Amino acid sequence: MKKYNKITPEGTKDLLFEECLVHRHIEKTLSSVFSLHGFNEVITPGIEYYDVFNSDCSGISQEVMYKMTDNHGRLMVMRPDSTMPIARLTATRLHGLPKPIRLYYTQPIYRNNPSLTGRSDETIQTGIELLGAQGIKADLEVLVTAIEAISKCVPNFRLELGHAGFFRVFSQQLSISDSLREDIRCAIESKNYTLLNSLLDTLGDSKEVTALKTLPKLFGGEEVFNKAAKYFTDEKTSDMLEYLHKLYKSLMQLGLEDKIIVDLGLVQRNDYYTNIVFSAYAEECGDAILLGGRYDNLLESFDSPMPAIGFAINVDAIVKILLSQNRDYSVKPADILVHGETGFEIKALNYSSNFINQGIKCEMSVFETKEQAVDYAKIRGIKQIAVVGNNIKKINLE
Repeated sequence: MKKYNKITPEGTKDLLFEECLVHRHIEKTLSSVFSLHGFNEVITPGIEYYDVFNSDCSGISQEVMYKMTDNHGRLMVMRPDSTMPIARLTATRLHGLPKPIRLYYTQPIYRNNPSLTGRSDETIQTGIELLGAQGIKADLEVLVTAIEAISKCVPNFRLELGHAGFFRVFSQQLSISDSLREDIRCAIESKNYTLLNSLLDTLGDSKEVTALKTLPKLFGGEEVFNKAAKYFTDEKTSDMLEYLHKLYKSLMQLGLEDKIIVDLGLVQRNDYYTNIVFSAYAEECGDAILLGGRYDNLLESFDSPMPAIGFAINVDAIVKILLSQNRDYSVKPADILVHGETGFEIKALNYSSNFINQGIKCEMSVFETKEQAVDYAKIRGIKQIAVVGNNIKKINLE
């Protein structure tokens, strides 16, 4: 029987020195942005009951969840999403807090994606959730926070802004199966015009079919709103378009025109989005590095209805971008190696503490002789050794 004790599971990887340094740098940078905007950190369990993600609006198929049972036979999953657990947390332990509630998190999610080449089944995400607030002020705050957060890490990016309601309204007016509706959604999301037309051509001519064919083409700057007005003529979609245009113009007033792209074909998989949706892309990465949107109905699943909006940033994707930019993220050697001669180990430990307390990177020698310590320091690039005995002697290796 084959043993798997020397490899990691598919879709996972070990993180080594430079990767860890960049991960911690990104997490610290983003946590600082969120904290300065008044968001407070929470951490939800890595294992949740399946029921947390089993609502109709989760948008997470059970096939991608890692499942297990506890010792009572109850079905559990490894956390595939952070928004749903935070909704559960808000509806229970945080239910009595004054609104709005500002939360942020940094934690992994787990999804089984066997059909995706080069996939990652374990992904570190960080993000915010603004719960109990609605309207343009809340939406602008979250969008501006998203742009500020990404700008701190990856300057060359674009944020695409859309609305979940357009696809939902048009598709629900068609008498089609859920599977066909999902196929149409995927074709719009990927801007696969050939597939989209072949799917919609079977449904005959109608204003809904025409609008759905047009959605992925409504992509660009402010001119998109005028183009869309010809197709969004009913009161519901017209109001959505008007609100999105108002939001866009507010972002322009903040000087963000070089960061924002309107994409009315932005139709994300998560079914809990009800209003605006947005995603961010960087030049060096094909997949979205940020996904977000408004989900005003999700908390109803936890018997605590309230409006909410948030986003999640793919930390792993940003780390990969930074590591590809030829910046120097190498692990720096210790500034000094302290070697204690026999009988002077405690004195050496106390001496090394002086450096550490001053913020100086210091290693303790574990070798028997000074010569071994010198050889080690040369290999590791340590420029100075302190030999602690009756006296303290420093040796410079530069």
